[in-house]
Amino acid sequence: MRKMIKMSMAAVMMMGVGAVSAQAEGTDILTNIKANGQVRARYEMVDTDNTVKNANAFTNRLTLGVGADLLGTDWLSAYAEMTDVRNLNDNYNSGVNGETAHNAVVDSEQTRVTQAYIDMKKGKTKLRIGRQGLNLDNMRFVGTVDWRQMPQTFDAYTLTDNTVENLNLFASYVTQINKVFHEDLATGNWDTRTLLLNASYKVMPELKVTAYDYMIGAGTGVTTTAGGSDTYGIALTGDVAVSDALKLNYRAEYAKQTDASMENSGVDTSANVDADYMNFELGANMSGILVGAQYEVLSGTNGTDGNTAFSTPLATLHAHNGWADMFLATPTAGLEDMSLWVGYTSKDLGLLKAIYHDYSSYVGSVDFGTELDVIYTRAIPNVNNLTGMLKFADYNGETEAPTAALRTDTTKFWAMLDYKFTTK
Repeated sequence: MRKMIKMSMAAVMMMGVGAVSAQAEGTDILTNIKANGQVRARYEMVDTDNTVKNANAFTNRLTLGVGADLLGTDWLSAYAEMTDVRNLNDNYNSGVNGETAHNAVVDSEQTRVTQAYIDMKKGKTKLRIGRQGLNLDNMRFVGTVDWRQMPQTFDAYTLTDNTVENLNLFASYVTQINKVFHEDLATGNWDTRTLLLNASYKVMPELKVTAYDYMIGAGTGVTTTAGGSDTYGIALTGDVAVSDALKLNYRAEYAKQTDASMENSGVDTSANVDADYMNFELGANMSGILVGAQYEVLSGTNGTDGNTAFSTPLATLHAHNGWADMFLATPTAGLEDMSLWVGYTSKDLGLLKAIYHDYSSYVGSVDFGTELDVIYTRAIPNVNNLTGMLKFADYNGETEAPTAALRTDTTKFWAMLDYKFTTK
């Protein structure tokens, strides 16, 4: 961690020195230099109803970033960021620490350049080249997996445009996906040819229409290969103010998944992909009291119908289908997730929310299990930019679930402090 701090501070100092020397020669190479950072300390406990030992992980994320305008322009800028993850103990299986007798918490010790890009802007059009974070919509298909201590980032060329009022256009060509896992693992960095397209138009406050096509090419990692697919769909979202005290929000979405159209040299993409996705959400906020329901479907196969299970390999998966992370991969028979939630939020007291999930298969309606998730977050009083969080997930598997993992009762608990800062 000390090495990480020294490296990042050296970068800040070098940018400042460069700006001063450049100004002395009459040319502003670096201007509007800004630094930002984050310290996120977390305790994570994982208890499973089997012979595997509990995980008790104390980890910390340190992120430091520096950005500046280049060559005295207002259209060219750069940003660089490094993230360091350290642990205070080894009572968990990170994937690389050899503690295979414990349950997994995939926050291994590592230091990485998480972002390093150049922005070129003209009006409301921007081209970003380099390593960057991508969070699209609700991150169901593309996200940075920011819940893990090391985020997922993308080596990409990204074009965004907001020239037309209420219309947002996004296109990104991705050449490498930097997963949350340690780079030495087979699930680490992936070479790929992937094209991400997203367009949204806000018709009115009560309706925004989003259309997308995520053409994910097959990826190659250290020792394994992941197949690709095309996912295209449409989502309708909006906020409806019924009264000053009652506000509704909704999401209705459908997506289709087919064979990959983007290919990667030497990687077999011949799998016949055929799957569907549906999601319906309705929530209400009544003077801070939160209630809502969601029905989400990822289709599957019975093994003989020629279909495949719907997959979301670039998603922020922890945000969906329960915080116990039992469904990071869609079961072969698919997944139906019916959830209900209730909570309360206020500026002074923070957020308290409980979510109940009922899981079953898409094919055959086999009961997988149920889960209760509870979270409480609040800004720490009298400390600017410091937030505390307590979080709990309890999954109860059914005996008819198709795999031993889904039949295993699993409890997880987190306690976290998150501090962010930025220079003005």
